Amino acid sequence: MNKQHKAGFVNIVGNPNVGKSTLMNDLVGERVSIITSKAQTTRHRIMGIVNTDDYQIVFSDTPGVLSPKYKLQESMLQQSEGALTDADILLYVTDVVEDPEKNAEFLAKVAKEKIPVLLVINKIDLVKDQAQLEEIVEKWRSRLPNAEIFPTSAKEHFNVTNLMARIVELLPEHAPYFGKDALTDRPARFFVTEIIREKILLNYDKEIPYATEVIVEKFEEKEHSIHIMAVIYVERDSQKGILIGHGGKMLKRVGMEARKDIETFFGKSVYLELFVKVEDNWRNRENKLRAFGYIE
Repeated sequence: MNKQHKAGFVNIVGNPNVGKSTLMNDLVGERVSIITSKAQTTRHRIMGIVNTDDYQIVFSDTPGVLSPKYKLQESMLQQSEGALTDADILLYVTDVVEDPEKNAEFLAKVAKEKIPVLLVINKIDLVKDQAQLEEIVEKWRSRLPNAEIFPTSAKEHFNVTNLMARIVELLPEHAPYFGKDALTDRPARFFVTEIIREKILLNYDKEIPYATEVIVEKFEEKEHSIHIMAVIYVERDSQKGILIGHGGKMLKRVGMEARKDIETFFGKSVYLELFVKVEDNWRNRENKLRAFGYIE
């Protein structure tokens, strides 16, 4: 008798900075989401797809839940809330230091879910002892009584295998949604913009990373090489100056670091050109958010 094929959508939600992207990359086994220690790193829902002969899991990493301060963040919150409505399984990710009262409204929506909810308490490598861990687990159990709880450390790959096994058990029987060779629903140039954005997050402080958007204007792929031209948009002239740096030094560093990672990602040599342009107050302008792919 043939074993039925399983397939489903597993959406990863939670507050910023709890390790959602690290967890997704560990579950998918590829570096699909960018990971930095800064909040709001993920701005789009990003899918990572795991295929075997028996199942297909479509993971979706969502932006961290936050109280929106401008239109871009409104769009990010809509993506996180949308993730509650179109999943077969929900992974709610928190960590050992987060207060369960943070974004209680969103948590209350998760508590009402009818689909299986797996509560992942991440970063347990930071816990002192078993008693402290038990206290944290109980605190969360009272908030999400119907959820199955998985204490994990995505960074140390602790308990991630058990989490994955449980996801596979819970998957509904269904034909694959995507081709079996698919890793993500995103095009190649999307990952180029994410890698460049990651380098900006790592190299600049304060407002700069959040005021930038990266658009790939040219992506010419040959057998052994790729020629990429990308524009980094900022909101003000002063930000442009900081981004470029004295004598172009900072932009050069971002370009070098990004190029290395892009070469690793695609397994080809890369020629990367970066330009900086000012697009006044783009995070609050609907036409720009639409052009940059944040609003459908």
